[in-house]
Amino acid sequence: MSVAIESVSFTYPGGAQALRQVSLDIPDGSWLALVGENGAGKTTIAKLICGLLRPQQGRVRVGDWDTQEHSAARLARRVSYVFQNPDDQLFERTVQREVAFGPRNLGLSTDEIEARVEGSLAELQLGGLRESHPYELSPTQRKFVALAAAEAMRAPLLILDEPTTGLDGPAVELLRQFLARKRQQGRMVIAISHDMDFVAEQFARVVVMAQGQILADAQPAQVFDAPDLLAASHLDAPQLVRLAQRLGWPTRPLTVEAFVETLAARRVQEGSP
Repeated sequence: MSVAIESVSFTYPGGAQALRQVSLDIPDGSWLALVGENGAGKTTIAKLICGLLRPQQGRVRVGDWDTQEHSAARLARRVSYVFQNPDDQLFERTVQREVAFGPRNLGLSTDEIEARVEGSLAELQLGGLRESHPYELSPTQRKFVALAAAEAMRAPLLILDEPTTGLDGPAVELLRQFLARKRQQGRMVIAISHDMDFVAEQFARVVVMAQGQILADAQPAQVFDAPDLLAASHLDAPQLVRLAQRLGWPTRPLTVEAFVETLAARRVQEGSP
C-alpha cells in the first residue's frame, strides 16, 4: 500500500501555514523518517495521511483511497498513528480495554480481539498490566500502551510521532526489538523524530523539512554528511557521524556495528594491534 501526497498545502485557523505545495511519494513497505525543527510541517503531514486533517489544496492518497473521501475512523484500517504524547489518545479505564478498542470497532470476533490484545501486550511487555488504569502507569508504560493499541489494529502503515522521547535505554531497546519485528513482517513505518541517532539506525530514507517545505529526500548518509542542509533545518548529525568527522574518517558510519567495523578495518590498514 503506497502513500502519495500531491501538491498539498495546509494553513491552520490561526493563519500559520504548515505546508506549502508539498509532494511526497511513499512506496509500499517504506521505512521513512520525517525530520526538521518544530513547526516544519512533519506532524501536519502525519495527520493528513491518517485523516485527522484534510488538505486545503492538493490531494493525499492512501493506497487507492483519497483521504477526502474517507473518515479518520475508516482510514484507521490502513493507518495507525501513535501521538507524541500518549495522554492525547488514551481514554479507557483499563489497559486491556484501551488495546481492544480499535479491533472491537473493526467488528472482529471476540477470539480475534483477544488474540490481538494478548499479542500486542506481550510484544511490549505489558501483559501484567492489562487490568491497570493507563493513567496509573509511568509515562513510558503509557507510551507503550498507546503503541500496543495502534499495533492491535494491524494496519499496513504505522506512524510514530517522536517514539523515543522520554524513553530510557531499556525502553529504547524494547522499541528497537518491536520495530525489528515489524520490518520482518513487511510493515510500513513512518516516524517523526528529533532523535537523529535513532533515525540513522532505523531508517533508509530521510525527508528533511523546514517552513512547510521539503529540503531533502535522501539516504541517511547523504543527509547527515551535508552541513549546510543540517544547518538550514536546525539539525545535528548523529553522535557517531560527529565522532567520525572529528577522527577525520572519510566514511560516516551510522550504527555502532558499522562504527566498530570501520574502526577495526582502519586499525588493520594502519598496522595497529
